[in-house]
Amino acid sequence: MDNEIFAGTRGAPAATTGNASSRNDNDVTGTNATVVKWQRFSVPYAYPVAFTRDLFAADNPLLLEMLAMRERDKRHRCLVYLDEGVVSAQSDLPTRMRAYFEAHSQHVELIDWVVVPGGENIKLHPGHVMAMLKSIHRLGVDRHAYVIAIGGGAVLDAVGFAAATAHRGVRHIRIPTTVLSQNDSGVGVKNAINTHGVKNFTGTFAPPGRYSTISTS
Repeated sequence: MDNEIFAGTRGAPAATTGNASSRNDNDVTGTNATVVKWQRFSVPYAYPVAFTRDLFAADNPLLLEMLAMRERDKRHRCLVYLDEGVVSAQSDLPTRMRAYFEAHSQHVELIDWVVVPGGENIKLHPGHVMAMLKSIHRLGVDRHAYVIAIGGGAVLDAVGFAAATAHRGVRHIRIPTTVLSQNDSGVGVKNAINTHGVKNFTGTFAPPGRYSTISTS
């Protein structure tokens, strides 16, 4: 962190007469000396982007490796949000996912799984994010647990926003299921929902906690 110190003054501005625009904006008044410190800091982020097939096959170790990347001996708790469009296209996905967690229950725990609206609908209504935040709170998801999003770009945006704002950021894994999300929200550090009639008006650019992406095909 670098600091720069500047001398200045503190006090009431001097009275002016006539046209205020004639006053020099660089004029300073007052008698009490003060110091202004400018602080600069940077926060580098690094997160893995992995590619695989059949993520929830019992013999595929990738998800386990992502969860345990920095804490090998911990049993990791996960709350999963599923895009309803993906569940509609792959009706056996919840079953395969639950079987995966059960097969590896020594290392991971599936806290719960929730199907959420897909497409722009999930970003149009803030109530969807509020419902996610309530679930994160109710289920005791803290900064040591994971929120996992499986779906298209809009779902990744909305779930990512909830993960970024709960506890000022919980651990998050994104699993994009469309070509666009694999190249956009699945690999970027942004998230947002649409508010005040403006697309992506409310969101963040901060990766919440440990952040990783698993791209599947």
